[in-house]
Amino acid sequence: MRPASAADAEWVRGLGRAWDVEVVEERLDEGPGSEAAAREARHAFLEGVAAARGAGHVLTAHHADDQAETVLFRVLRGTGLRGLRGIPARRGPWIRPLLPFWREELEAYAVARSLTHRPDPSNRDPRWARNVLRHEILPRAEAAVAPGARRALVRLGRLAASEESVWEALLPRLVEEAVLEEDGSRIVFARDRFLAYAPAVRARLLRALTRRLGGGLDEAGTRRALEFTYSGASGRRHPLPGGLSLCREFDRLVLSSAEPVGREHPLLIRDLEEGRGELSVGGRAFRAEWARRALRGDGVEAFSPERLEFPLRFRSRAPGDRIRLPYGSKKLKKLFAEARIPASERHRIPVLADGRGRVLWVPDVARASGTAPADGETPFFIGIQDADSG
Repeated sequence: MRPASAADAEWVRGLGRAWDVEVVEERLDEGPGSEAAAREARHAFLEGVAAARGAGHVLTAHHADDQAETVLFRVLRGTGLRGLRGIPARRGPWIRPLLPFWREELEAYAVARSLTHRPDPSNRDPRWARNVLRHEILPRAEAAVAPGARRALVRLGRLAASEESVWEALLPRLVEEAVLEEDGSRIVFARDRFLAYAPAVRARLLRALTRRLGGGLDEAGTRRALEFTYSGASGRRHPLPGGLSLCREFDRLVLSSAEPVGREHPLLIRDLEEGRGELSVGGRAFRAEWARRALRGDGVEAFSPERLEFPLRFRSRAPGDRIRLPYGSKKLKKLFAEARIPASERHRIPVLADGRGRVLWVPDVARASGTAPADGETPFFIGIQDADSG
């Protein structure tokens, strides 16, 4: 994406030779086209290299200035408490050890120890919103409004992370209190109890319940769904993203798959405990099993337990589904077309997604990059086969 990329690569090679460190390179045949796509391609590449080398973690050089810019950027774009947390110090295999330190502290450290670095010219390109924040808005805010603006933003992120951790601890108990019935594709909860909660609790609870079925709600979707819980007449159904729907049945609210019964019956894998179950996708029945020991038969994949976010869910594909591959993400629609799978058969292919709705595996088609176990790690095996076979 930058004219200086070749020179940057040569500088890194020289650094690797000087420090006797292996440098792994990969080139894309086609540019990713945007900063977001480039970032996703880098993440997929780094996770792939880490998995191939048996490394459990990927370290990045994000620092406190990056954190302040991220929090401000999200405030201006609109975000909730989760977004205000900014860049997490640790998430999955990603670790950011320099996050507590400011840019000037790191530069002073490098100068004192004669460590060279290579500036990225794109960090000063005013076409990118983050650079406008970094070089124009934040300096002016500190000069004219709040001298400690950067530190205040980092503190805001830290406080938001602390508050969010409280919610994460409380939600499992709230879910347990609210749910009356649950069978993997359907959650029933008491309407009166639900409406008795404070609005913020209702919003959190509803989003948590949709995630349990592999769905997800943004702020606007949450607001519309909450309005339905107030005003929806018994028997009415409110569609939700991810193939889910919310229905009022007298004094109960029912969150379920929108697919007709008999055509779609998802299967949840809640944790690492060994188990087995059955599912139906597009009228096609499957048997699945999972364990921390090797499984027999075809249709088995090994995953890194550390890189899984439960609950996992076998389901049919949803509109817009994407899977992360070594060189970026790809829509399942395009993946199926490349695999020459007839359009009439695609709704009958199971998809394994994690607790955030991200596709991990399409059996016999593709698995997500960065999910394989590292060397020496005890894998989590998941197997699936057609119920009519053997």
